[in-house]
Order: sequence, then structure tokens, then C-alpha cells
Amino acid sequence: MPRRSDIIIAFKCAIKFDPERGQIISTRDFVSELNKLNHFWSLRQANEWITYYRGSFRDYTDHEGEDKDYFLMNMGYVR
Repeated sequence: MPRRSDIIIAFKCAIKFDPERGQIISTRDFVSELNKLNHFWSLRQANEWITYYRGSFRDYTDHEGEDKDYFLMNMGYVR
């Protein structure tokens, strides 16, 4: 049974480090981690969650579609 608290765990597990951008996350990686924890979201749902709950992440995707890439602004970190 999926738990709401698993969403933030999946988000943290999907974060990667990029030398140019710092902490980055792709929607596809986030959805993949959610699937491991029995949350079956679409790419659109994951994008909506990231933009609503994680305002410090900005989209830097260079293509159209729902598979987006986000980076953490202002040299912050994810708690």
C-alpha cells in the first residue's frame, strides 16, 4: 500500500549530481523511484508535484514533452 511519506523518499532517491548544474532531477527518474514504492504516477503528475512542492527547482529542459529536467537553484540542498 502506497504511503504519502514515500513520495519525498522517492524524490530524494531520484536526485543526481551534475558538475554544471548541481543537484538535478528528471521526471522519468522520479516516476521510476515512485513505481518502486507502489506509487504509479504519470509524468504529468510528477511534474505538477515538483513545481508545486519543490519551488526551488527550476526547469531547464531543452525539448518539448512531459519528460522534464529540473535543477536546484541558489546552491541549496534537499532536506
